[in-house]
Amino acid sequence: MEGIQHKFVNVSGNINMHYVEMGQGPIVLFLHGFPELWYTWRHQIPFVASAGYRAVAPDLRGYGDTTGAPNDPSAFTMLHVVGDVVALLDSVAPSHKDKVFVVGHDWGAMVAWNLCLFRPDRVKAVLNMSVPFTPRNPERIPLVALRAAYGDDFYMCRFQERDEIEAEFAKIGTKVVLKNLLSYHNPSPLLIPKGKPFGDSPNETHLPPWLTEEDLNYYTTKYNNSGFTGPINYYRALNLNWELMAAWSGAHINVPTKFIIGDMDITYTTANKEYIHKGGFKRDVTFLMEVVVIKGVGHFLHEEKPDEINDHILSFLKSFSWKSISSTCSIS
Repeated sequence: MEGIQHKFVNVSGNINMHYVEMGQGPIVLFLHGFPELWYTWRHQIPFVASAGYRAVAPDLRGYGDTTGAPNDPSAFTMLHVVGDVVALLDSVAPSHKDKVFVVGHDWGAMVAWNLCLFRPDRVKAVLNMSVPFTPRNPERIPLVALRAAYGDDFYMCRFQERDEIEAEFAKIGTKVVLKNLLSYHNPSPLLIPKGKPFGDSPNETHLPPWLTEEDLNYYTTKYNNSGFTGPINYYRALNLNWELMAAWSGAHINVPTKFIIGDMDITYTTANKEYIHKGGFKRDVTFLMEVVVIKGVGHFLHEEKPDEINDHILSFLKSFSWKSISSTCSIS
């Protein structure tokens, strides 16, 4: 991609973090989810750079060209991953006065929420997509609750047995797995039954309009090199995160926030709709400025509707240059 610079920085000891950057001006930090890479922001990076911002997008721990993470799931807690991000910020924005804008999606949104929770002094504002902030529930062990709600075939539950899902993915092939995951556009819970994660005919899945063969090939090359274990370890650390986050029970996000989600996203249809619209989200995210629900759009909304998402990002960024922060939440 012309104009993008690829760089590396050592973070958290042994992690050699790969990131890309483009443009000059206030930093916009983009944090990707699963099964993505920095590349998921290929439509947003040149857009914000052309608008006068400095886009920075890493491959998170365990992903892509970022190396050095152990295979142990206990090394993939939010304390570890947010620590990597803070170290990256120490490199690209060494003055702590230089707060950054953060844009996150999926697991990247989770990392962004926790960055705001742990280090609000480093964040000017956050725009998250697909995964709302949900406070720690001391009475709800994550995997116990997920199994009770969706069963053992729910993808987060199926990811727990070490090496098992990796072996199934290896039989199907990296490209086919990624095509099925990145093409998912169903408001129902994602189930991946043992032995047949994507049904009887995984090869017959067609690419959606927003994902080209070139895009899929890029993802496939990187996942062939780095594997699925690192990304899946985020899910294997769910219960450990819950244990380690006890000190933040009841804590709120106190950073100006915008949130965007598609109404076909499983994270919206299966669990969070009432929380988002009935006051819980606004209670827990103190400076929630706006919630946008985009009709007919699924989980990978920044790829499915890049122009619309770019407009939302830019309007949010520009809102800080001419008016004070408003805590009013609106729904559109």
